Amino acid sequence: MKTFIVRCSFFATALLTLLAASNGAVVNFSSGATQFSIDFVTIGATNNLADTRPSATPNAAGRVGYVFGIGKFEVSRDMITKYNSAFGTANSLGLTLADMTPYGGNGANQPATGLSWNEAARFVNWLNTVSGGTAAYNFTTGGVNDNITTWSASSPLDYDPTNPYRSKRALFALPSDNEWYKAAYYNPVTNSYSDYPSLNGLTPSAVSGGIADNTSVYFQPGGNGPAVIDSAGGLSPFGVMGLGGNVREWEESSIDLLNNNGLSIRGIRGGTWFDGPSYLSSSARYDDVDPTGKNLTVGFRVVRLSSAGGEVPEPSTIAIFGLGALCLASRARRKGHTTSC
Repeated sequence: MKTFIVRCSFFATALLTLLAASNGAVVNFSSGATQFSIDFVTIGATNNLADTRPSATPNAAGRVGYVFGIGKFEVSRDMITKYNSAFGTANSLGLTLADMTPYGGNGANQPATGLSWNEAARFVNWLNTVSGGTAAYNFTTGGVNDNITTWSASSPLDYDPTNPYRSKRALFALPSDNEWYKAAYYNPVTNSYSDYPSLNGLTPSAVSGGIADNTSVYFQPGGNGPAVIDSAGGLSPFGVMGLGGNVREWEESSIDLLNNNGLSIRGIRGGTWFDGPSYLSSSARYDDVDPTGKNLTVGFRVVRLSSAGGEVPEPSTIAIFGLGALCLASRARRKGHTTSC
């Protein structure tokens, strides 16, 4: 019996390693010289409760009742440059990034900063339409930095009364407050929330870059600038990088969480490369400027919705069935039986 338990433990470790490696999808956008990809991490555990700890801001954040994907990394400058070449410039919807020359430089793999919420939403709309889908956000005027109009009941295919900002048909969107919060602070293994988006949930070690567990890019000299998007510290329990530190990130949600006015100030999460640890915590949600405002410390990432290819089976469900099958097969072999698939 002891050997059987050890063998099952081995299978469990191997299976969870496999799941971690395949927990998401890499999606390509555009083609040819303007093609780029976004690596999405699946966020499952749909039975999770909201975070009602006193430190949670807002209280009862993080409950998401559906499977979604979130960008493993922040959107890069290269992605914006390719959007401009493929679509934005020719349509007078080009996006202008912050000049980060005094802050570490303008490398292609640096996070895209200096874009307003409206400009980030324009980029996301293009991700939808270039993929054959419908725009997530309702821009009714032509200026690249114009405010959106909320979806209304007169557009029943798009209107969601719980979130009038986002079309129900969207394949890709900016992360809502709950989506961002869950990806950062919820641990699906322990079914609990932590104060920091580190693997162990504790205050991460401050680094200028790298991928070591339980590290984040913060407490650095201002002139250093942010790290490149795929070397921005350790991963969250779900496997997402840079949710703490590096650059702050736009939420889709308005600061009042009502999402009922296109002019409303939007929420921002995370911290910068020069912030202290409190800015990385679950208690830190703040506003910057209205959705037309730009800040060289603010970037963003993208979420992938189930309509982008169907809901992905939750890792916990796959693990239960996979582990059960492996252990049963192992036990059958111990009894002298053979199994086939």
